Formats: sequence, C-alpha cells, structure tokens
Amino acid sequence: MSISLPETGVWRFDDFVLDTQRYVLRSGDDVIRVEPQVFDVLTQLVRNSHRFVTKEELFDSVWGGRFVGEAALTSRIKAARRALRDDGESQRYIRTVRGRGYQFVGTILTDLQSEPAAEALPEPAPPRQHIAFCRAADGVRLAYAVAGEGPPLVRAANWMTHLGYDIESPVWKHWVRDLSLKYQFIRYDERGCGLSDWEATDFAFDDWVTDLESVVEALGLERFPLLGVSQGGAVAVAYAARHPERVSHLVLCGAYARGRAVRAVGDEEKRAAALDLDLARVGWGRDDPAFRQVFAAQFLPDGTRADWAAFDQLQRRTTSPENAVRFLEEFGRIDVRDEAQQVACPTLIMHSRDDHRVPMRFGEELATLIPDSRLVALSSNNHLLTAADPAWRVFRAEVDAFLA
Repeated sequence: MSISLPETGVWRFDDFVLDTQRYVLRSGDDVIRVEPQVFDVLTQLVRNSHRFVTKEELFDSVWGGRFVGEAALTSRIKAARRALRDDGESQRYIRTVRGRGYQFVGTILTDLQSEPAAEALPEPAPPRQHIAFCRAADGVRLAYAVAGEGPPLVRAANWMTHLGYDIESPVWKHWVRDLSLKYQFIRYDERGCGLSDWEATDFAFDDWVTDLESVVEALGLERFPLLGVSQGGAVAVAYAARHPERVSHLVLCGAYARGRAVRAVGDEEKRAAALDLDLARVGWGRDDPAFRQVFAAQFLPDGTRADWAAFDQLQRRTTSPENAVRFLEEFGRIDVRDEAQQVACPTLIMHSRDDHRVPMRFGEELATLIPDSRLVALSSNNHLLTAADPAWRVFRAEVDAFLA
C-alpha cells in the first residue's frame, strides 16, 4: 500500500531513502549509484505514488517532451527496479500498468513528515586566484592561474578547462577549491582552450609538453609535484620523464599511456574511437545538447542532471567545434609507453574502477609501466570525479598522504 505525503523532497520506504534535495538514493548507509534519468523516473513515481503515472508524463518530465523511443523508458524502469532489488516479475516497488504506465507500490513510511528538511550548507566562496599570461616556445599565448598558499602543486593542462569559469563550474570548482586549501595550486589552459590562444597553428602532443615547460619557467619553479588528469596525465608523464630534476612526485587520475586510436583493437573499438570525432564535428556547436550529452554520459555517468548541464556548458565555453575535433584527433594518437618507463619519481595512480571513458585496465597499464608507482582503484563510475562522489574524498586523502 502507498500513501500520499506532503512534498518534503525526501522519501523513505523499507531501508531505502530517496533524497531529491541531495539527489541521492541510499540503502541504509550505502549510496546506490543510478544515472540521472533513472533517478528522475524513480522520483516521479515515488512523488505520485497515490496513482499510476502515464508514460507520456514520464516522457514530459524526464526528457522534457523530446522524442525518445519507448525502449529508453523501459530501460530506465528496469535500472530503477535493479537499484531497488526489484524486478519485472515480483514488482515489489514498481508495478507495470500494462500499456499505460507505471505505479510505485512500495510502502512509504510516514515518520519523515515530522523530520525537518535538511538545511542546505552555504556554498563556499570561490578561491581567490591570480591569472597571468606567458608565451609558449612558438609564441602561442598561454593563460595560467595560481590559487592558494603553501607548497606548489602543478596540474598539467587537460581538455575542457577555462581558468575564469572553472572556479564556479560544478565540474571543476571543487578541484580548485579543495586543492588550493593546502597547496599553491597552479593550473593553465592548454592551447586552443579556455583563456589561452584558440588560434594556435600547432596542436601536437609535444606542443602540450613544451607549453607545460613554458608555464613552469614563467613561474620560476624549481622542484614540485605534478598532477595529471585524463589526457593531461600523458603530458605529465612525458614532462616527468624529460625533467626528472623538476618533478618530485607524480599524481595521475583517470590517465592513460595510449590514446583511443593507438589502443583500439578490432573494428568495434576503431568505430567507437571514430564516433568521438563525428560527434564533435556534428554536435559541438549546436544548440541541441543531445550530441554533447554523449560525452557527459561517458565522463560523468553518475553525475546528476545538474552535473550534465554544467558539463554541457563547459564543453561549449571552453573551445570551438573545430578545436574539439583537433583535440580528439591528437588524443587518439597519444603514446607515452616508452616515456612512462623512464619516470624516476614516486608516482600515485588513481583510477575509477568502472570508468566509462578510460577503462580501468589502462590505469593498470600505467602502473605496470612506471617503475615506482602505486595504483589506487576508486569506487566510482566517473571519469571526472564530482564533489558528491565518495571517491573524491578518497582522492583528496590519498593525495595529501602521498605528498606529505
């Protein structure tokens, strides 16, 4: 039996809690990872548990009225049932009203009516940062930023950053905020991206490594730990191999030694690598975010709808459609296997266990190649860790312990 409750944003049934204020589904103390659309479907059903919800209502509320096939809704219902340890036969929580819609039939507990809604913590102010510019070896203008105090921590540039926007974007602001608490956190926009020159002629991997060299020289850094995220990890590996006297520690997250075109085996993987380029060519500059959401689903599969929207904004604000294609083409050609074996400093490699963009086995490959390295498997599906991801706390703790 189900009953209608006043809107609280938080519902409890059996040992589950559906908290739409924090956008999280829990079973006891465990957070259950579900994709944003699955969460939204479940929210609509629980919120209207006193009646069945038509398929049309779900299409309107979850997909905003955009045309999607019925198979999309069926798959989200199946995923919601799986998250609740339910299935289509028992239908303990989600009942199918054949041909018409679905109804939540779990027993919603009433003790939440007396619980005060959790007060949202005030959003911390963005960290203060100083933005400056320097010239790369070939004259390209590069923008770099310094935030926080303490020992330096340099992040090799990676795709889709914008120094002015990152401190307020949900995709990156927690990286800047949290890492600048203990360190003088130094980051820069790579050529073709953010506040750096979008009109750069040369776009090769070696240009990215020399750009990092230029920023280090501009700041007068002598010895420092280096952080590399995603494709920035390969740049960090190459720099550490070429400048062992400069890099004291190397931290890699979601990194890889071989780009998609290099590591592709068989026609299916080659087609998947080519699809990235097609999506960038066709969809990057369009008002319709559907094409860019394919990237969001790979980079932030456990992100909320707000995370996906922020990622879409990040894509559009950080680079042009033409440069997006150039980036992806060059990413695919990355191969730093030889240089990884030359890295001489202690290295911490962290990788999400179920990374949808760069599978875990490529983090393991890096750990095999780099001599003095340690691999930490993060319990996450995200390629880029979000602020709400429990793996983000693990990442911070591991970095602090490693650099201490």
